[in-house]
Amino acid sequence: MKIFLLLVVVEICWAQYNPNTKPGKTSIVHLFEWRWADIALECERYLAPNGYAGVQISPPNENLIITNPSRPWWERYQPISYKLCTRSGNEGEFRDMVTRCNNVGVHIYVDAVVNHMCGAAGGSGTYSTCGSYFNSGARDFPAVPYSSWDFNDGKCKTANGEIENYNDPYQVRDCRLVSLLDLALEKDYVRSKVAEYLNHLIDIGVAGFRIDASKHMWPGDMKAFLDKLHNLSTQWFAEGTKPFIYQEVIDLGGEAIKSTDYFGNGRVTEFKYGAKLGKVIRKWDGEKMAYLKNWGEGWGFMPSDRALVFVDNHDNQRGHGAGGASILTFWDSRLYKMGVGFMLAHPYGFTRVMSSFRWPRHFENGKDINDWMGPPSNADGSIKTVTINPDTTCGNDWVCEHRWRQIRNMVIFRNVVDGQPFTNWWDNGSNQVAFGRGNKGFIVFNNDDWNLSETLQTGLPAGTYCDVISGQMEGNGCTGIQIQVNNDSTAYFQISNHAEDPFVAIHVDAKL
Repeated sequence: MKIFLLLVVVEICWAQYNPNTKPGKTSIVHLFEWRWADIALECERYLAPNGYAGVQISPPNENLIITNPSRPWWERYQPISYKLCTRSGNEGEFRDMVTRCNNVGVHIYVDAVVNHMCGAAGGSGTYSTCGSYFNSGARDFPAVPYSSWDFNDGKCKTANGEIENYNDPYQVRDCRLVSLLDLALEKDYVRSKVAEYLNHLIDIGVAGFRIDASKHMWPGDMKAFLDKLHNLSTQWFAEGTKPFIYQEVIDLGGEAIKSTDYFGNGRVTEFKYGAKLGKVIRKWDGEKMAYLKNWGEGWGFMPSDRALVFVDNHDNQRGHGAGGASILTFWDSRLYKMGVGFMLAHPYGFTRVMSSFRWPRHFENGKDINDWMGPPSNADGSIKTVTINPDTTCGNDWVCEHRWRQIRNMVIFRNVVDGQPFTNWWDNGSNQVAFGRGNKGFIVFNNDDWNLSETLQTGLPAGTYCDVISGQMEGNGCTGIQIQVNNDSTAYFQISNHAEDPFVAIHVDAKL
């Protein structure tokens, strides 16, 4: 009996770390600022057929409408209520998206903004995405309802109520983050309202949550509202399945608040990952790809089974958040594809791919003064639909990195090699590296300023393989480079340093 109870406890403890993905699917994509109707379509026509496990969506709850500057992306992070209506769509469209995506095995992960409401200077009125009345000065949000009793104004010890010192954990968690009204999550009433919102989403069919600004909440307060959550809908998930939880905690070291503080609640975003990988791929500060041999915990990262990893996210691709200029983004597409390719080939962490929109960057004194700009929009402020070009790329200024051949095929690569060990590492001491994933896949990078020409041990069965970076399998043929693996599992690789994509990836499902 004691062993049984111990197993039950272990299962409960591990539940919120499990992304609840369908077997054989290993990566999610953040469709940043997409409309619910477009996400539903994308699940059916593209994500499911190409092995994507799920979608992180932008916050679905009612937010402040900001007109100065005009409709910035960050208005989505200024809640007015927990009603489901935003520029992405209403509750009916949200329900339709969740149902249609789940029906094709692609799950929905909600960006949950529960640390705060809108900014203190938000004013009063009904200029919100559902038209709900609010008064930020009076701390009055009747659509929840929250009142002045439900905020941390009296608890914060700084003169202006704002976070002034990130080495003081009390300030970071009890004071306002960039003027956003900080909810008193120590109160059971507030915890219950947050749980009520999240449970509404769970009952609709979502699979889990990115908890925004987790660093600014006490881990115990978070545990209290997470403990109130329902199990996932048995329409799509096994009975007793807990929601997947991953917490946004920016921890680059040197501050009072650590990622480890939050391990008890679920996975945590590993911001060191993209910041350090960007430096390596850019070859800054003497970094070399050869040093990636012990990538992961060997670089001071959190344990792999606690980490959610990404090359860039919606914040740091704009210079916000963590990582600074080292972060690789779609603006540096050649380096970016290498970075994402490495992430998806390497076993560390649970991976999230970014899917962005373009904006007209304008740098003054090294800063992009247009980094606030929201998604492609129509004259009435509504989000433009994601159009698909004949070559399967996206129009209307949607970047759709997840549709780039190299990234899509590496998502499939990760699915094929799932569970296989990290094997057959090779490097030239500089920026040419290769490694395998058991006997299922092998990848080679040339990030040096000279050609790569090597015979390497792949660990793969003998045969002819299609490189899924330069092309892919089509019928019985290959549109890209073909690689011959010999009887001893070795293969010859040649990669020009001038190649558009200076890496090659082969796996057993792309064998001719």
